[in-house]
Amino acid sequence: MSKLSSKKFKWNLEFNTKSNKNSDYASPPGYNLSAGQHHSEVARDTDQSQLIIKKSWDVALGPVKGIPMNLLIMYMAGNSISIFPIMMVGMSLIRPLKAIFTTSQTFKSFEINQNIALQKFIFFIGNLINIGLALYKCHSMGLLPTHASDWLAFVDPQQRIEFSDGGISLI
Repeated sequence: MSKLSSKKFKWNLEFNTKSNKNSDYASPPGYNLSAGQHHSEVARDTDQSQLIIKKSWDVALGPVKGIPMNLLIMYMAGNSISIFPIMMVGMSLIRPLKAIFTTSQTFKSFEINQNIALQKFIFFIGNLINIGLALYKCHSMGLLPTHASDWLAFVDPQQRIEFSDGGISLI
């Protein structure tokens, strides 16, 4: 029994020891084992820049991530002309247009020391796809004038080329 009690198990922690350096356990994140202190300011700046880049990608991919939800909402709204589908299509057109016109303001906080042209481009393309979906929904609802019969009000009436009168009766 004494043999088992003297054996040190791997999951057993001894808090009575004075040694700070235990090779069995990894140092916590951000702890420099040789200096005994946290990383320098340079490491924090690189971490901060990585967080800014990640956040800018999250903002850039927002419209692209919203495409499946827009498709589901458009499917569920149906093709009838009523207030709900009209409001849904209107918002599907207005929101991406506003986002495109405010792209520079959206990414203004990310342009500190970063080149985020690719993120802006992806943001722009995602919003264009959403506008395309809204226009397709307008087309399927019959709201876009895509047929020749939609333009009949602007067509001049046909001019007569030939006139004919009835014949003369001989009786």
